[in-house]
Amino acid sequence: MMKANKHIKNVMMAVAAVTFTSCNDYLDLVPKNDITTIETTFEKREDAEQWMKTCMSMRDNDLSGLYYNPAFWGSDEVVADDYTHIEGIGSMKDYIPGIMIAEGKQKTQNPYGDIWSGNSYYGGIRYCNIFLENIDKTYNIEEEERKMWKAQVKACKAHLYFELIRRYGPIILVPENIPANAEISDMQIPRSSIDDCVNATVELLDSAIAVLPPQNGLGSDLLCFYSKEGAATLKAMLLLYAASPLFNGNEMFAKFTNKNGERMFPEYDKEKWRRAAEAADEAITMAKSNGHELMKGSADRPTAFMNVMRDIENSCSDYNYVNKEALVLIHNHGYSFEQYYHPKVESQYKAYYDWMCESGIYPTLKMVETFYTEHGLPISEDKQWMANMYQASKETDERYRNVVNFDKPILNLHRRREPRFYANIIAHGTCWYHKMSSSSTKYEAIDCNMLKGEMYGTNQSRLVSNVPQCITGYYVKKFDQSDVSKYNYQYYVGKVGDKADILWRLPDLLLASAEAWNEYLDQPDERVYGPLDEVRRRAGILPVREAWETYARNPKNVTSKAGMRSIIRQEQDIEFCFEGKRFWNVRRWMTAPEEFNQSIMGWNIFGTTDQKFYNDYRGPKVVDKSHSFTAPRDYFFPINAEEILISGVKQNMGW
Repeated sequence: MMKANKHIKNVMMAVAAVTFTSCNDYLDLVPKNDITTIETTFEKREDAEQWMKTCMSMRDNDLSGLYYNPAFWGSDEVVADDYTHIEGIGSMKDYIPGIMIAEGKQKTQNPYGDIWSGNSYYGGIRYCNIFLENIDKTYNIEEEERKMWKAQVKACKAHLYFELIRRYGPIILVPENIPANAEISDMQIPRSSIDDCVNATVELLDSAIAVLPPQNGLGSDLLCFYSKEGAATLKAMLLLYAASPLFNGNEMFAKFTNKNGERMFPEYDKEKWRRAAEAADEAITMAKSNGHELMKGSADRPTAFMNVMRDIENSCSDYNYVNKEALVLIHNHGYSFEQYYHPKVESQYKAYYDWMCESGIYPTLKMVETFYTEHGLPISEDKQWMANMYQASKETDERYRNVVNFDKPILNLHRRREPRFYANIIAHGTCWYHKMSSSSTKYEAIDCNMLKGEMYGTNQSRLVSNVPQCITGYYVKKFDQSDVSKYNYQYYVGKVGDKADILWRLPDLLLASAEAWNEYLDQPDERVYGPLDEVRRRAGILPVREAWETYARNPKNVTSKAGMRSIIRQEQDIEFCFEGKRFWNVRRWMTAPEEFNQSIMGWNIFGTTDQKFYNDYRGPKVVDKSHSFTAPRDYFFPINAEEILISGVKQNMGW
């Protein structure tokens, strides 16, 4: 016991001294084990500003970094090949938590995606508290700026709370820092209930929203901080989670208590959906009044269909802070999605060779089949779509010129799909419209040939681990910048400009509003259909009622709560594919066991003809069986086992 007590005090002293291992610019200002320098640090505006920026930086790696954020690769949207599993991605084999979590390999000793332990997010919260406790001592600062900085740090603290809540459920709230010399019993704080966690976070956000400027009022060096509409978006997302089945009336966790015996998960409360809907609507109004809108109106592509694809391409990326639908941004930390999603072609294809490309992560056939038909319907619902999606036929509709190959039959599954399918997926028989070279103004429609021995196909005769192999027969196109040449793409895309990663954008709010109102109302009305249709219009598909009433096998689905629930969820899966949203959505909807325990399907990538590639047109085959989800255990992350011993906090169920 004496050893444990000493360990706790050492940990708390270390945190109190703010001996963080990141943000090296700031550490020069705070010598180790010299807590008195905190007071002198906050005497000057310049040092206080650096402290504020350090608060912001402490959230970033676990949200921006592909290696660290489990949501990107932790669902059934993508699958990793043997090269990624065995060789690792660069030198980061041990830092790909999403893949390990998707395969059911989470653990309590050094958990994957751990943000609870050490100086991670609780270190960040303590850092925020120190700022809020000391910023009033700074003398050479205008009062308005002081208030704005306080609001920024409150929003940051709320964001840290939010990320902890969706990973761990009930968390420990830290309204103020505990003195390092406090008694052990005072340090061992129990977890708070979901309702208390949500209310404390909302209180911080409300305080911040009242003071923060709109995004167009932030300084050029603060664009990845919080705006008024950004903080309102975070509040709306938090309340959407709080209203969802995982947090609202969760019977599976009904008996889960903290160490004091207090119930952590509340009874179902329908009013939480109304609260979430109203918060989303308020954030939408705030965003639009400050100039935010969906990215649309492209006119530089050869066809109207391709211009819609261009709009979709522009919606999910932000270089130089020009994306008008981006609401919450963080600085990119040098990780490129395209580096792992683009095909790794051989150097013999000189015009398309990218020496920095790694590849290794591929979309699943399940995601390919999730996208709508040309009529904006699920493929199983469209009564006028293809008779057999696993057969092949030629495309003749000029709308799809430069989108699919017109010279040969292609798989029906790849024909007559919505623009988001072609904007986000590279499939055999489709075209990839791209600038020909960095010095050219011309574009070409690259034929995406996945057969063995072709540019995007494997050169191997079996599965190997020393080179990437596209095991499903598909690549992710999302995040690709078509105005950058394929030759040395990673190098030239880095010259486009300052890149920010988008955490939430306007469609997040629109679909959150539609979902929340649908769950609250007895029958959907314009409050459900309106925001949903706004997203669909930009995507180039029919309004939801027109699509279902005209082309659907079951047109009444669009008039019922249950039917619209399914429609809205699929819309979210499509609109936010590969953006790290499905990982969390499937959990908060509590559908994970049904979704995440399926085999990964794909094609015969060793086929040298279309017939062999498509498994003699008999349908797809199993290409991976690694994905696994165990309920209730995997709904929340485990708290590090050592942390349990030190703090006395109660572990999550199943761990």
